[in-house]
Amino acid sequence: MTFDLKRVVRPNILTLEPYRCARDDFKTGVLLDANENTHGPALSELSLAEQELELNRYPDPHQAELKKQIVDFRNAKPNKFLKETDAKLEIGNLCLGVGSDESIDMLLRCVCVPGKDKMLICPPTYGMYTICATVNDVVIAKVPLTTPDFQIDFEAVTKKLEEDPSVKLIYLTSPGNPTAKLISPSEVVRLLEYANEKSWNGLVVIDEAYIDFTESTETKTSKSVSTLVTKYPQLVVLQTLSKSFGLAGIRLGITFCSKELSYYLNSMKYPYNISSLTSNVAIRATDESTGLQKMSSYVEKIIEQRGILLKQLLALPGVGKNIGGLDSNFILIEILDKDNKPSNEVAFALYNELAVNNEVVVRFRGKEQNCTGALRISIGTEEENKILVQKFAKCLEQVRNKV
Repeated sequence: MTFDLKRVVRPNILTLEPYRCARDDFKTGVLLDANENTHGPALSELSLAEQELELNRYPDPHQAELKKQIVDFRNAKPNKFLKETDAKLEIGNLCLGVGSDESIDMLLRCVCVPGKDKMLICPPTYGMYTICATVNDVVIAKVPLTTPDFQIDFEAVTKKLEEDPSVKLIYLTSPGNPTAKLISPSEVVRLLEYANEKSWNGLVVIDEAYIDFTESTETKTSKSVSTLVTKYPQLVVLQTLSKSFGLAGIRLGITFCSKELSYYLNSMKYPYNISSLTSNVAIRATDESTGLQKMSSYVEKIIEQRGILLKQLLALPGVGKNIGGLDSNFILIEILDKDNKPSNEVAFALYNELAVNNEVVVRFRGKEQNCTGALRISIGTEEENKILVQKFAKCLEQVRNKV
């Protein structure tokens, strides 16, 4: 039996008629069809760029130009498991959302019947999966990542799928949050091949918010599995412009999936969910000649500073090992007590002292599975990292003497 998306998507979504908005039919002329304010925005002054955006008009509901730039960017460096004969990404493989969080929620509403179906996560992982599942009344199944390498526990995951047919979604973060560790693309493909072989009717969702921090300019292939959605219909990949592109404020998330699933997701989304302002900035950021070059230069600086910062922190008394990987724009390090054992008490006291009295804010992650004593630290600018190391050393010595 081959994969059948219609057996995965909820029956009410299969019969959903997409909302047709005013801009589906006509975009130019004397537009009196959408009940817009034709006098313009209620702003005392408008820049030339703002005038060109026509903010009194509803935005483009389809975002074809932006989607084309995104697929061109990812197609330029396909995953090594994509053969030349396999189809390339097209704009029909994309659905855009208000950050990846909208996509996470929409996939749950598309696939999981409330109170009946389940979602599988592999902790430690991103907390919004649990929140969205709870809101949608979807039961959560958990299979922890392996330790200390934070990879898929293939045997445990497949055993769970065989035992419980109500699992319809698998959510994996790669690189992980808070682990900063890339899940091996070969293991993702192994899981997808298993799904094919066993005719498992569910979706494997890979959240790649930090994927660009794993890339090398010297290779012609990518560690992103986004280009594989044309090969594996069970695969869904989430990305965002918040991290490597430095655009957390515009809230743009990208879902890569089969064209069939994309149709249902685009039918479900609100018709004008991506604003004209967001679209304008995103188009500039994903432009090959300007935005992509700027993004790459920032990524290179972050990767360079990541290595420097980690070396300096690991040299401090009271800092244990780097718990996670080196695949993101943050690190996950272990804080030790006086007996040189990982300590949540010391780590939390250090986090608090840094934030309250030293105006340096990191993230305490010690309560995550297999992350005892962990602090997650984003990579700042060179100057910010110098301030961090200086205050980190002072505060760590203080709290270790008190706790």
